[in-house]
This record gives sequence, structure tokens and C-alpha cells, in this order.
Amino acid sequence: MSGRLRPDATVVVADPAEAGAVYGRGFFGRPEAGGLELERTESVYLGEMGRLQVADGRGAAVPWTDLLRGAVRAEPGFAVAYLVYRDLRQRGYVVRGSPPPARFAVLPRGGILNKTPARFWVQPISERSAFDLGAIRELFDRARGARKTLLLGVVDEESDLTYYRVTAPAPRGSRPFVRPAAPGTAEVTEDRVYLTEPEAVRNLGGELGFGSAIGQRLDLSLVEAVYLAEMEAIRLRSATSRRPVPLERLRSRAGRVDPAFGLRLPAYRALRELGLVVKTGFKYGAHFRAYVRDPEHAHARYLVQAVAADHRGPWPTLAGQVRLAQGVRKEFLLAAVDPAGGPVRYLSFERIRP
Repeated sequence: MSGRLRPDATVVVADPAEAGAVYGRGFFGRPEAGGLELERTESVYLGEMGRLQVADGRGAAVPWTDLLRGAVRAEPGFAVAYLVYRDLRQRGYVVRGSPPPARFAVLPRGGILNKTPARFWVQPISERSAFDLGAIRELFDRARGARKTLLLGVVDEESDLTYYRVTAPAPRGSRPFVRPAAPGTAEVTEDRVYLTEPEAVRNLGGELGFGSAIGQRLDLSLVEAVYLAEMEAIRLRSATSRRPVPLERLRSRAGRVDPAFGLRLPAYRALRELGLVVKTGFKYGAHFRAYVRDPEHAHARYLVQAVAADHRGPWPTLAGQVRLAQGVRKEFLLAAVDPAGGPVRYLSFERIRP
């Protein structure tokens, strides 16, 4: 099949018969005036696969490598986008360029263009770019509004691809907080809090799942202690002087001990309000692990990392967290904390093979 190269590095197949043949085998291009207009990704792919011969305005043959070079010059980020396009086509998907905000719209396998709605929006991303939670949340919201599943195709420095499916879960547990009839007395040390009163240990450490039982006492993390003090379930006093400890002082101490405390506390509150039992996720490299049911009889369902709503960070960090979570059969959630006090929003990232 032959095409003509345009100055913007797109290609037009003018002959109707040839245009029909290209379009009919994979739904490449957009029909126009009896011919076919190919996007840069399409023409480079067809050239690489040996299915398209291209000539310039003087009639000289243009190798597919020159098509690739011209597309890279014409379109920022083309090299990354093409790797994702090529991989999806090799997997048997019909892939179409999409108007913003997503780069590609992808039909389900076996789908027919203009009859089968696109199933995915796919956004190519370089590993070297920043993980921008605000941009991903906006893209996800737009995809959900269009009834599409959002996939992020992340290309690493060796041009290998990892796909992440982004969803917005609605976590819900079966352990709502019930305030004890009388608050227990909690002893505050430098970086933790503990209770020794048998009734308080039993009430908070039982079905409510707070703290860790160490012999006959119950050790609370700082985030648990602040939450329980806010809920008036415990009274705070110094373990050394026996004097009352104001809640604000404990918050301040927790912020000094844990730089992420300002994010962890609102995320912890939100998870507890959903009836989840929340424990530290330290062993898994996350802030929390969250249980839908009693931790004594069930495994944690979620690993949760609390981040600012406008969080930006390196992609390898997220890749490692998702990989570890799936390796231990848990769902990885980012809990986006609004600094203005709005509701915490959750996004789930799942590594998939499309």
C-alpha cells in the first residue's frame, strides 16, 4: 500500500482501493474524500510492519525509520506514545487516537469501529516523568464520566511497559466505632501510648481492633491515640509525671515524631469512619493496612498510603508499592487528603496485563 507524507508527518492514502484495504484490516486511519488519513502512530506502525510504503512530495520513498524520526520531531512524547500504541496493536486491540485528555481510545478485543464503544482510555507515561496525582485524578474523573476504564501505560528506561488500571473503590468495613461507656486512662510516653486498665484494654483491643496486646497492656500508635482522644474514648496522662496531657500537645508531639502525621491522621479517621479496622502498614512499606472484618479472623484487604491531594512523586515508588501489595494479595489505595479539610478520596492502582 502506498501513501503520501504530509509536512506534519501524517500520511494520506489517496487511492480508494488501497485506502479500503488498509482500513479494512484493523481499522487504521480515518476515511476522507475517498482516501484515508493516517495518524503518525498508525503510519509508523504500518511502515514498521511492512504494510505501508510512503513517498514524499517529490515521489521519493520514505523509509519507516524516517517516518518515526519525523513523528518524533513533530509530536512531543511521540516515542513513548508509539511504544504503547505498538504494544496494544500487537496484543490485537483496535487503537484510535483520542481527543484530550486521553491519548488513545481502545476497543475491546473483537470490537468493530463505529459499532463497538471504546472500552479503555489509555494514557502513555514515561517512567522519568513525575507521578502527578492531581492530573491522574482529573483524567480518571473524565474517563469515568465517559464510561471508560482508565489504563496508564508506563514505559520504563528499557522501553518495557507496565499497565496500571485506575479505579475509585468505595471501601467499607463491618467494625464501626462504638465509644466505650467510660473513657480509659492512657499513659503517654515519647513515641507511643499504652493502657493497662483491664476494661479499657478489653473494650478497645477486642472487636474494635485498636492497638496491640502486649501481655496485659494495650499499646496504641500515636495516630490511634490521637483518634481515640478526639473521640473521647481515652484520657491522656504522662507515663512519668502522671499529669494530664492535652490532646493538642500529643498532636504536636506526633507531628514531630512522624513528619507524615498530618496526612496519616485524616486518612486514618476516614478509614475508621468507613468501619474498617486500621493497623500500621510498616511491614509492607505503606502507612496502613485495613481490614474489612476482625483482624483475628481475616487478612487485610487494603494497603493504604496517605498523600496530599496534589501529590507528586517518582513513578518507581508507586510501582514498588503496587507490586508489593499485589504480591501479598492486597489492593493498593492512595488516600488523597484535601488540605482544606474536604473528604478523603481513594484511588486504586492495579498492575494488569491487558
